[in-house]
Amino acid sequence: MPLSPGVYLMKDSHGQIIYVGKAKKLKNRVQSYFQNSKNHSPKVNKLKKHLKDFDYILTDTEFDAFLLECQLIKKHKPLYNRIMKNPQSFTYIVIKMDKKFRQIEIAHNPIEHDGNLYFGPFTSKSRVERAIQGIKECFKLCCSNPTRKNTACLNYSLGLCLGMCLGGPAVQQYNEIIDKFIAFLQGNDKRILEDMKQMMVTASEKFEFEAASKYRDHIQTVSALLNKEMMIEFTEKNHNLVIIEKLNETTIKLFLIKRTNVLYHQKFSLDTENKEQLIEKIKTNIITYFNNHAPIPSTDVSKDEIDEAQIIYSYLKSNNCFYFIIPEKWLNTEKHSSIDVAVSKLLRDVRQGCPKSRGK
Repeated sequence: MPLSPGVYLMKDSHGQIIYVGKAKKLKNRVQSYFQNSKNHSPKVNKLKKHLKDFDYILTDTEFDAFLLECQLIKKHKPLYNRIMKNPQSFTYIVIKMDKKFRQIEIAHNPIEHDGNLYFGPFTSKSRVERAIQGIKECFKLCCSNPTRKNTACLNYSLGLCLGMCLGGPAVQQYNEIIDKFIAFLQGNDKRILEDMKQMMVTASEKFEFEAASKYRDHIQTVSALLNKEMMIEFTEKNHNLVIIEKLNETTIKLFLIKRTNVLYHQKFSLDTENKEQLIEKIKTNIITYFNNHAPIPSTDVSKDEIDEAQIIYSYLKSNNCFYFIIPEKWLNTEKHSSIDVAVSKLLRDVRQGCPKSRGK
């Protein structure tokens, strides 16, 4: 097998595709299934027992391989891709608003118009659970009976509950914490993180290093939620993306992406193409493909989009590509000069190996 990027399709004795995978180097990845078998999970060992044949598809880049794998899994729904992936792999944080005390919980399927607040989707259920637990532990929100007034719950006696079960000022304090958490998830306010950092500093000053370490871990898990929201927010802004990856010293590959849809991809030679002609070709493709696809409403990222959104966002944040974002107004005839300037700068950065470009 070649040491090239691509996708491999594993088949059973009936020729059915039972697993689809991707690799930066196909030979090394497929070979790994037949080496170090003692370290394989039971699921991988079971897959190997049913494996009778496989095909592979070469791609130009690892990014192509990621996207192709995603498309093939959705098309063929291979058995072992479902087995190896949690069927409830998308998680939402829900703030239950229909109770006397708003509750922070998780859900796998948001319910429209139920009066609750949903944030997500997040791809790691365990990460979300750790973040919620961190918030509850830091701010003592672990009330085991929040609906009963004037009766302390067991967790209150253990120092895990503010005392909202007793009513009084603790209820207002509880609501203020929930409001801060909602504002944090909306990306409007990071005060809740600042409060947690102050708890860590205070514990450290008191030489309570075990407690300070726990606060540090909680801060990291809660911060990770915000990073995830950034990916979702980026996708929902419905950017027109122009991406170039340098395949080698003489060849580049152009991608035109609208939200999570790859509209066009093509390789170009830096040696044989005149600079002005190359800029003109890329500009023409940009105008043609983006104008032929109407702007997509900036709706929430759906479960069907989340895989592609993650792949594209991770690719843009890697060191593999150069890109810029095209505002819709640039696609108007009088604004085409802005595209010329942006493409010229992008190609210059590619040739010089400068940090990734970002259009405004």
